[in-house]
Amino acid sequence: MIRAVIFDLDGTLIHTLPDIGGSMNRTLARFGLQQHPLDAYRTMVGNGAWNLTLRAVGERRDMADRVYEAYRAEYAVHACDASHPYPGIPELLNALTDRGIRAAVFSNKDDGDVRTVLAHYFPGYRFACVRGRMEGVAIKPSPEGALLIAEAMGLRPDEFLYVGDTGTDMDCGRNAGMTTVGVTWGFRTREELVGHHACHVIDEPAQLLALTQ
Repeated sequence: MIRAVIFDLDGTLIHTLPDIGGSMNRTLARFGLQQHPLDAYRTMVGNGAWNLTLRAVGERRDMADRVYEAYRAEYAVHACDASHPYPGIPELLNALTDRGIRAAVFSNKDDGDVRTVLAHYFPGYRFACVRGRMEGVAIKPSPEGALLIAEAMGLRPDEFLYVGDTGTDMDCGRNAGMTTVGVTWGFRTREELVGHHACHVIDEPAQLLALTQ
């Protein structure tokens, strides 16, 4: 029986690409490095700010540390400039609450940024548990963070749907022993989700409700 849902954040609940890509491009420009088309960030994000930085600087690995710190400071200020929840997400969260299904969020984004973005875009919604990247906890696709959420909520892994838009999310949920649900409205493709053995793939938020029955 499904009693809870763990959501990824970027590309799943909120379209954050404009603020992630915009912050990184401004940072790259500051250091005289090549910027990237916004759409290119679809394949750069998903594994935390450090890996995003490595992908963004390309061959200029010598600049990675400086760009990383500058990007984090830039994004902290501009995380809520142009991002927005995907259509149907607020309604989905309310419908889950009405059904007694608890919702949590697990992201490779820095924990403070996760909380800032959620508070801004879902000010009236109380998530059962929220976790971003924290020192001492392996990032996805490690199941460590997802299992800590399950423990904090007092539920078994098999009582969760794990919802995300990337292969990393599908690997994390599967590694944690949860039912994985890939969403096609995010940053990656249906082919990637299927290739990472998603248990289900959905095209609209409302379709998730059928999987909680």
